[in-house]
Amino acid sequence: MYSDKANINILTSLMVAHGVRTVVVCPGSRNAPLAHNFSVCRQLRCISVTDERSAGFYAIGLSLASGEPVAVCVTSGSALLNLAPAVCEAYYREIPLLVISADRPQAMIGQLQGQTMVQTGALTGIVRHSVTLPEPTDATAQWFCNRLVNEALSLMVSPASGPVHVNVPVSEPLFGFSAETLPEERVVRVHRAVATEATMSSLAACVAASPRLMVVVGQLPFTESQRSATALERLRSYAVVLTDHLASDCRGVMPSLDRMAMLLTETGDYAPDTVVYVGGNMVSKSMRQFLQGCRPANSYVVTADGKLTDVLMTATDIVEATPSQALDAMAAAVDGKHNADTAWTERWHGICAQSVVSGCDPEYSQVAAVREFFKAIDGSDCCVHLANSMSVRAGLLYADRYVYVNRGVNGIEGSLSTAAGFSLMSAVPVYCVIGDLSFFYDVNALWHGDLCGNFRILLLNNGCGGIFRRFRKLEDSPALDGMVMARHNTSAEGACQQNGVAYRAVHAAAQLADGIRWLTHEQCPTPILLEVFTDDEEDQRVYDSVMACGHRR
Repeated sequence: MYSDKANINILTSLMVAHGVRTVVVCPGSRNAPLAHNFSVCRQLRCISVTDERSAGFYAIGLSLASGEPVAVCVTSGSALLNLAPAVCEAYYREIPLLVISADRPQAMIGQLQGQTMVQTGALTGIVRHSVTLPEPTDATAQWFCNRLVNEALSLMVSPASGPVHVNVPVSEPLFGFSAETLPEERVVRVHRAVATEATMSSLAACVAASPRLMVVVGQLPFTESQRSATALERLRSYAVVLTDHLASDCRGVMPSLDRMAMLLTETGDYAPDTVVYVGGNMVSKSMRQFLQGCRPANSYVVTADGKLTDVLMTATDIVEATPSQALDAMAAAVDGKHNADTAWTERWHGICAQSVVSGCDPEYSQVAAVREFFKAIDGSDCCVHLANSMSVRAGLLYADRYVYVNRGVNGIEGSLSTAAGFSLMSAVPVYCVIGDLSFFYDVNALWHGDLCGNFRILLLNNGCGGIFRRFRKLEDSPALDGMVMARHNTSAEGACQQNGVAYRAVHAAAQLADGIRWLTHEQCPTPILLEVFTDDEEDQRVYDSVMACGHRR
């Protein structure tokens, strides 16, 4: 039996029709009728996560793993605001996330009622669309409710996907469940035109005539990286392609964009005449700054919704298309082209070759732990999530496959929850390489009874946010250690005991290889965590030495 509330039943029916199959539910009373509906609907899988902030990132991980939209449902009041970091991440990464918040009736808003605030528009600026449903009592109100839900869900999965917010007022009595079936709701599907022949031909003509063509690929969803792989390989014959394992699933270590940028500070003619930027954020700030200093005659930015996103601050044209559509058109245009500036491309190929980390054996440090980890999983079928700050920077030096990273807004919150949610949908091991501040900030991710042995964590603990030490002008600030780097003496061992996670620690180089072997090969029914303790000053020194290793001046 389903809820007596018409708006809840309309929403549930249309969620199924629009392809939502998984709902992350947070506990509460006002959203209990919603939770009931989702739990009794055979087409929906419900996952309970108590902490709303963690729940939002669980939903992101579930969506990344399944390739489908995922819903997250919270009760009224401040619960909704706890979702904001995850919603923001989903917005900037174009992840289809349905945010459902239960609410008090409109008459109760602002009347000192418990767990009550203005929820309509509370996520403005980080959602593609927001609606507040009526509580229908007649046919016109039912039509209006249907229209609003269709409107929101169609925008969630348009060519530029993203989060949408559906706010659901629920009047008392809350707990009546007498509806035998869900209503047969009218489904409205929106068909949008992208990548027209005219836009593609304009882009193709320009790149075909460009002797110095550069393609910059930021973060791509895994499926889009696979769709783009063939075109990128074809383009490499004629163009300079700058990318990393946030956008590519090609096996083997790729050139480090940060290491490349170090060489580009030297005198040389490396400026392109045409740049095409596709995808999302790029990790390398130094490479982005180099490209911002170039002034190409043509600078195309490819976006699925045609939005002006001028990453390199040089945009001349915006192309409305998916990355794979644009790259396919470009590859077809340059096939057989013979006017490439071969001297220029060879200079870049030389830089690329020097920027692959090789022949460097780092001393015991976070970098050494990451290197050992990627050696241990070489050739294995698994998925890797890298947390932000130093984890992703060290990881991209040695990654040999596509990696998942929360680079929408680059926050430290939610990386563990994202990987944990992903693991619930994965048939292969899911690894999360994470620093100490990111881990302890998100430790509630482990507070989930359904996590199992396919979820494995490499925790790099140097007792602080070591990346902040790289800001040289902060060295003499009294705030550096306690307030910026947040120095601490915390270990994950207690959290692992509390949450049923298998635990081992590494304190020295002699223990590292055995610890990594345990993390990657131990057969265990529960999650596994390996905590590698290092010194932050030594971490910085080793990282700097690896970045400079093999560079010819």
